[in-house]
Amino acid sequence: MRRVLVVEDDPHNATLFRKVLEKRLGCEVIVTESPEELFALARAGDVRLVVMDVSLAHSSWQGRPVGGVELCRMLKSDPSTSLIPVLLATAHAMRGDAERLLADSGADDYIAKPIVDHGLFVEQARALMEEAA
Repeated sequence: MRRVLVVEDDPHNATLFRKVLEKRLGCEVIVTESPEELFALARAGDVRLVVMDVSLAHSSWQGRPVGGVELCRMLKSDPSTSLIPVLLATAHAMRGDAERLLADSGADDYIAKPIVDHGLFVEQARALMEEAA
């Protein structure tokens, strides 16, 4: 089964991501805010996609606050997780932000929250998983 990690601190968004990915793509979805859990699961080798919130209010790594851009950079710089596609999700989408966020994070794609077009989100997720397969 395709496993997707959703790194999200908002319960409403986490539920939406989980339901859409489970129903429309048949994925097993694990929601976490824990960088330790993210890296442990990603390194285990069966994660097909990470949906990463840019702003993580409760996440810390080695005692300091950490956001989605930095976590994405860490995933992409680790040879054991660098090939896992990352879809950044952010509520703070202004013109030009997508390019900057993708460049800063190394993420594979970007989606603005709230997710209004579930079909587009599913297609982005499917394309990233197929590309990486």
